[in-house]
Amino acid sequence: MAEVLGLRERKKQRTRDVISRAAITLFLRDGYDQVSVAQVAEAAEVSKMTVFNYFPAKEDLVLHQSRDHFEETARIVRDRGPDQTPLGALRAHFLTGLAEHDAGTGLCDDEDYLAFQRMVQSTQNLRLGLSEQLWRSEESLAAAFAEAIEVPPSDVVARVAARQVLVSQQTLVGDNLNLILLGKRPAEIYDDAVAAAKATFALLGRGMSSCGLDD
Repeated sequence: MAEVLGLRERKKQRTRDVISRAAITLFLRDGYDQVSVAQVAEAAEVSKMTVFNYFPAKEDLVLHQSRDHFEETARIVRDRGPDQTPLGALRAHFLTGLAEHDAGTGLCDDEDYLAFQRMVQSTQNLRLGLSEQLWRSEESLAAAFAEAIEVPPSDVVARVAARQVLVSQQTLVGDNLNLILLGKRPAEIYDDAVAAAKATFALLGRGMSSCGLDD
């Protein structure tokens, strides 16, 4: 029975991915506001009702692609090595991402990624949706921090620390992305991006060492 449920879930995931990819292809080609849900359904070869069953709101068709990214910080904290602090694990992951020109750091000039970012930045509903996802990410990271220092999930220290980390990372990502959108190549700004990340995490570390989230 468990295997049948697993197959069913994988099928649902494939359908979800097909619909989302069809939607983003249309949005990037014709513009988010110019494409209807009916057009997405036709491109994905499903009914309009099926689209809404998987994506209750039009913006979910886009934000589905970034949902896992916003849960990533909590996973990094929970999966950290035995000798890593929670903040140390986040620091190492971000610096590795910079070295690999990962999209999650903004230091990426892949054309599909940049087109996606331009679409999001120019569409109010998508910007608001990302803000909501960031809020959910803050809750998840606060819970992971709380587990790490053995306090309740509602603890103010865990919640404030999570917000500081996420706002700081979003600032770093935004700065990198803005330079890339202006035509800079990742290699051109890599050293400055690393220096900014190290300075930012050092500042965070000075505040978080007292509560057990860093050395």
